[in-house]
Amino acid sequence: MSDPIYDKAIDLLRQLVAFDTTSRNPNRPCIDFIRDYLQSCGVESEILPGDEEGKACLFATIGHGTKGGVMLAGHSDVVPVDGQNWLTDPFTLTEKDDKFYARGACDMKGFIACILALVPRFVAAADRLPQPIHLAFTYDEEVTMEGAARLSAVLAERGIAPAWSWVGEPTGLEIVDSHKGVAGYKTYITGVEAHSGKPDLGLNAIELGHDFMTILRDVAQKKRDNPYVPSRFDPPYTTLNLAQIVAGQPAENIIAPGFELLWQTRAHPGDNSDQIVADIDARALACMADRFKAFAPQAGLRTCTCFNIPPLMPTADNPGRDRIAAVTGRPETIAVSFGTEAGFYQKLGGAVVICGPGDIDVAHKANEFVDKSQLNSCIDLLTKVLLSSGTAVPA
Repeated sequence: MSDPIYDKAIDLLRQLVAFDTTSRNPNRPCIDFIRDYLQSCGVESEILPGDEEGKACLFATIGHGTKGGVMLAGHSDVVPVDGQNWLTDPFTLTEKDDKFYARGACDMKGFIACILALVPRFVAAADRLPQPIHLAFTYDEEVTMEGAARLSAVLAERGIAPAWSWVGEPTGLEIVDSHKGVAGYKTYITGVEAHSGKPDLGLNAIELGHDFMTILRDVAQKKRDNPYVPSRFDPPYTTLNLAQIVAGQPAENIIAPGFELLWQTRAHPGDNSDQIVADIDARALACMADRFKAFAPQAGLRTCTCFNIPPLMPTADNPGRDRIAAVTGRPETIAVSFGTEAGFYQKLGGAVVICGPGDIDVAHKANEFVDKSQLNSCIDLLTKVLLSSGTAVPA
């Protein structure tokens, strides 16, 4: 006999993945769909537009009051499929071998679909819930996390403070209570254009960029050679990633006047990304000082912060972690090296737990999928944690 909640979740997931919410695209059509669905269930929601047209968060409350309770949180955007070898249409949910394939099926529209399928049950139980259930869905998690930053700022201004937040990133339904901070940077090096026949009249920004990247690799290697022991993280050290280079002119006889490098840090607790960047810039400027001085004030180096995602820090008092552990019988928690919106919600003053269906190792890849069993287990977990007798939403 089929479970109507599970069937509803799959139907919702099919509709959610049909929206191409790649972060470069508007997510508003998907958010409007969720708003209309909630309204059909008797739940009013608020749309919080982003600075970029077509981007928006959604926030809703089921139950009474604004303080305490739990906030169920997820992001509506997904990563691109460009250049990936998909065997099926990435924006059409395809079932095969007890798996559901689609972009976002795992990361993380599967969790959102499970929440939405249970909304009628949340509504039916609203009068007996001692604390509210909040729903929070955001945009741009996969790039800058602007949506979570905006939403958390609005909630803080309004004094809305969940006792705990449940972020449904794919963890295989394991309990995560800690992750590294993630920061993105762009370094600009300005050189001086000249004819390649007289290179001394110019300053090659690509050569300077090479020197800068050598410094980054050296710092990354030193972090790797000096891991934190003990550590809950894998890898147990701060990592740096060189992501994208934009440089040069479309002719080999021109000294390159500009170099841009997009790069990233994932800081292990105990390290400070801002200090790492400051030290790298200082070291680079010191080794390039004479070359810049010869072409001042044209030439120079500067690094700008593109985004800075706060880490999630474990806390002794975490009702969400304890409640999920009690239901599952698995008290163990893990730390992960991928970033989430959890750090923003932790700043609201409550505890945060990350726990969702799917495997992070298949997220962002071609043929992303979520197991049928994981969706079933997620629905069961949400029901037992939030609605079962003796496990009502904690204050």
